[in-house]
Amino acid sequence: MKFEDIVVELLTVMGYGDGKVTQRTNDEGLDGVIKEDKLGLDNIYVQAKRYAANNSVGRDVVQSFSGALDGKGARKGVFITTSYFTDNARKYAERLEAKKIILIDGTELAKLMIDHNVGVDISNKFVVKTIDYDYFKDE
Repeated sequence: MKFEDIVVELLTVMGYGDGKVTQRTNDEGLDGVIKEDKLGLDNIYVQAKRYAANNSVGRDVVQSFSGALDGKGARKGVFITTSYFTDNARKYAERLEAKKIILIDGTELAKLMIDHNVGVDISNKFVVKTIDYDYFKDE
């Protein structure tokens, strides 16, 4: 359940809109929803799968998510996993025409979390200085 919270928080921090985790049971295959605007005229639905690093997400699972989007009449979805997507799963998502499903694997998820300071703390910053040659020029 914490993974779903993290995923929705990340998408919210990234600026996609106000997000919330759906109910924990009977969620119809959807773990969260991001309201892209204040009125909720356009929603992004989220699926979060916390799998072991060696356990891939296949086409069947992505296709099931696509069906859940159809059930909501949705055109946008984000599927995030801690593992990776098979080639068939990626090809399936790319070929969809009536809706857009973005697939984010564990490596990309980690990068996004670091870039947007979700689940990380800044412990050190380094400043690299260069010489300002104009400062030393004679008039």
